[in-house]
Amino acid sequence: MDKLTVAGVFIALVAIVGGFSQEGGDVFTLLHWPAFFIVFGGTLGAVLIQSPSSQFRLSMSLLPWVITPPKLDFDTTIERITQWGNSARLHGFLSLEQDALDEQEPLLRRGLNLLVDGTEAKILQEILDTELHLEKERLLRAAKVFEAMGGYSPTIGIVGAVLGLILALSNISNPDELGQGIATAFVATIYGVGLANFVFIPVFHKIKVLVEERALFHSMVIEGLCSIALGENPRSVESKLLAYRAH
Repeated sequence: MDKLTVAGVFIALVAIVGGFSQEGGDVFTLLHWPAFFIVFGGTLGAVLIQSPSSQFRLSMSLLPWVITPPKLDFDTTIERITQWGNSARLHGFLSLEQDALDEQEPLLRRGLNLLVDGTEAKILQEILDTELHLEKERLLRAAKVFEAMGGYSPTIGIVGAVLGLILALSNISNPDELGQGIATAFVATIYGVGLANFVFIPVFHKIKVLVEERALFHSMVIEGLCSIALGENPRSVESKLLAYRAH
């Protein structure tokens, strides 16, 4: 679990709700379901219109990363690549065939299979770099769904505010209905701006950082596999890969 994400959510809620309470506000006035439905439903509808279904589904599958980021074990992977280098140097690339069959990480499995097939280092790098680039672009496009939601949300909040004012003015002779409409207007604006700046945009940037870190990890893998293909000394390969861990 990402403790910073949990801490950020907690601090943001305490700051907003606590500050509002300190000014004498009633917290329950912020729980206005019609305003929430207008803003969240309108934002979701807008992003569904603009997004292909595959991209939207992928973006939703990335959402858990914000709380539980994928584990990237640089140290263990460097150790394994070093072992593969030793094995390839002593027994040839065919000795990695069982490792390729057992490997769960797609890029590692693909690279090991290319090594077993005797693929030249330059071609191996071109293939894996292309796969890495396409995968990174695919994930970043999915993450931009949340960026789009952050752009739509404040505008939909204004739509909710206008709808609330229309409701208020249409019931100007009825104080109860007038208050309800004004509440919808102001709370919708809060929801629009709040969801954008405390949820959608931070989620986009968090996933973007995680995608970049994943790409760095895979770049290290490609570097290691290409070094094995070139027949470099395993210890030299290990020293080279340790530089990725420092970033």
